[in-house]
Amino acid sequence: MTRTRPNPTAAMLVIGDEILSGRTRDANMHHLAGRLTESGIDLREVRIVSDDHAAIAAAVNALRAAWDHVFTSGGIGPTHDDITADAIGAAFGAPVDIRDDARALLAAHYERTGRELNTARLRMARIPQGATLIDNPVSVAPGFTLGNVHVMAGVPNVFQAMVASILPTLTGGAPLLSTNTRIERGEGDIAGPLGELATEFADLSVGSYPFQQNGVHGANVVIRGADRDRLDAATARLAALFG
Repeated sequence: MTRTRPNPTAAMLVIGDEILSGRTRDANMHHLAGRLTESGIDLREVRIVSDDHAAIAAAVNALRAAWDHVFTSGGIGPTHDDITADAIGAAFGAPVDIRDDARALLAAHYERTGRELNTARLRMARIPQGATLIDNPVSVAPGFTLGNVHVMAGVPNVFQAMVASILPTLTGGAPLLSTNTRIERGEGDIAGPLGELATEFADLSVGSYPFQQNGVHGANVVIRGADRDRLDAATARLAALFG
């Protein structure tokens, strides 16, 4: 059955000087892209910004206006450079302060672990007014959702847990399906027929990804779409073109 409504769209904002400097390799975008694909939410844009208040706020405002959902990672920890909550609050014009429910979560956690809920750790309970909390089953300190912006930690296992918490609350569409066909010909030889295929199946995405392996030149042609019948028809047509 052909999809009648487009899937919801999304963007991701990765926050952190450590990503831009190359000290840390970002794994969260790859994880989020896969989970959104499964949920029928189309990831359309990813930006990376430094730990800069104005840059974060500007990027959030641009992305939330353009896409249905914005997912952020990074900058909600206990240190001085964890400024994401304040920047999100500024973007929405929402004051930021310690939330009683977030404080209670942290207090119970640190009491269980025998550690002090000091001033630095209490920073993780600062939440913009009007936001709802995102559950963090790994380290308790919550993320939050304000409007269409979902704010999560940068530590990969915590980010993944928060994604698992928030996705079931969002309305998705048709999961994106794909096929991969290996063609042992150069892209210059297959470009014309592939262009015709893409025009014939304009409702699908046709991508060519070249490779060179053991002296063989070729391309993996990936066809993506939400309609299984159309996807199978396009893949069969591709096989007929280069069989």
